[in-house]
Amino acid sequence: MTAELRSTLEGRTMVLSIHNPEHRNALSPEMYAAGVEALNAAESSADIRCVVLRGEGSTFCAGGNLQRLLANRQKPPEVQAQSIDGLHSWVEAIRTFPKPVIAAVEGPAAGAGFSLVLACDLVVAARNTVFTMAYSNVALSPDGGGSWSLTRALPRQLVTELMMTGELIGAQRLHELGVVNRLCDAGQALDTALQWAEQLGERAPNVLTSIKELINEADANPLPQHLTVEREHFVKNLHHANGGIGMHAFLNRQTPDYE
Repeated sequence: MTAELRSTLEGRTMVLSIHNPEHRNALSPEMYAAGVEALNAAESSADIRCVVLRGEGSTFCAGGNLQRLLANRQKPPEVQAQSIDGLHSWVEAIRTFPKPVIAAVEGPAAGAGFSLVLACDLVVAARNTVFTMAYSNVALSPDGGGSWSLTRALPRQLVTELMMTGELIGAQRLHELGVVNRLCDAGQALDTALQWAEQLGERAPNVLTSIKELINEADANPLPQHLTVEREHFVKNLHHANGGIGMHAFLNRQTPDYE
């Protein structure tokens, strides 16, 4: 059965499903390219307000395919470097995508699968989900931005433990630490994420884009520069048509219908 990234529409939400059941939804270079292509298509469509990333079946994603990695050891190092560049292009596409991306996680999310979850803006996870930075278990180091994302989300000592030991951490613990936004019962992650996506889709899309850009830039900007960027976004959104729609609806106690 072919490993692929499947794309479907649920109302105003694009659902991207990692599909590789024979290898516990392990990733492939074809998926990386498909992920970038799907996000490009979703960005250009005004009808799509959110994206949900999930794994089909009982596993979110086992990370890299070890059989493929072993085969790549017999090839020039550039082969694996190009593959990782593909993964990193997908991660960057998720981070810079101007609409919310929600990870809907059921079952294990390991290695690059965990890194993909961390690249998303919001995370819904079943209570029985487990996450692992499993790289050190097979004598490898992280990719997919996992070390970057975790270092910004958790204390250094905990990040070091997770990466050096490759041990499991549960969804409940990550929820307590603020990495997982919402917990749900097993089998309900997709429905929970879709409901949340629909709620987000009712908000002004230009404002959600501004918020995502501000969050992405906050770490790198000194405060005076970031205050300037905030001012520019605020003024732009005030004079956007949705600014008038939102304020008039609030003052008149109506439900806004944003462009």
